[in-house]
Amino acid sequence: MIPVRLHHEKVLLAKIAKGDRRAFKEIYDHYYPRVYHFAFRLLQSRTIAQEVLQETMLKLWQLGDQLLQIDNLDAYLHKIVRHHAIDLLRRSELSARVQAEISYTFNDTHNDTEERVILNETRKILEEGIRQLPRQQHLVYQLCQQQGLKYEEVAARLNISHGTVQTHMKLALKSLRRYMQQHTDIAVLLVIWQLI
Repeated sequence: MIPVRLHHEKVLLAKIAKGDRRAFKEIYDHYYPRVYHFAFRLLQSRTIAQEVLQETMLKLWQLGDQLLQIDNLDAYLHKIVRHHAIDLLRRSELSARVQAEISYTFNDTHNDTEERVILNETRKILEEGIRQLPRQQHLVYQLCQQQGLKYEEVAARLNISHGTVQTHMKLALKSLRRYMQQHTDIAVLLVIWQLI
């Protein structure tokens, strides 16, 4: 469809250049539908198309004496809309990329933090379980698991048999497994409560 030009468009542009609001309203009312629909076709958003329309018409109002050089107002308005649309799309794409990066970084950080919290809670429960072991089991567990000594070294240090060290270690591990099973649910609930 060929756009219909106002027969006195040049006169109106000259009046707008001098600040005539009525002339501007006449141009605005005439070009509003075409500019809006063109912006909407490019951007697929009624709200953004409306914003682009307003920015385009504001730019037209602010042109002053440059309005006298415009031969085809319809083409000129379409050019302004196209530039605004391209600019908005570029900014939108950049914003989406930045948001995606921030979200990815946040999720990584959030997951690392969450894992650290769970690990710390689990460690606290394990330490509490170790403290509750009978004295001899506690001592054998500390020497074997926490200090890394072999059963023979622990047996020599505590002046007990290798078999006794092995028995104490089995009993300690069994007690700790039971303790962890009984208290892990509480730890997970604590962690979830803290994250919420």
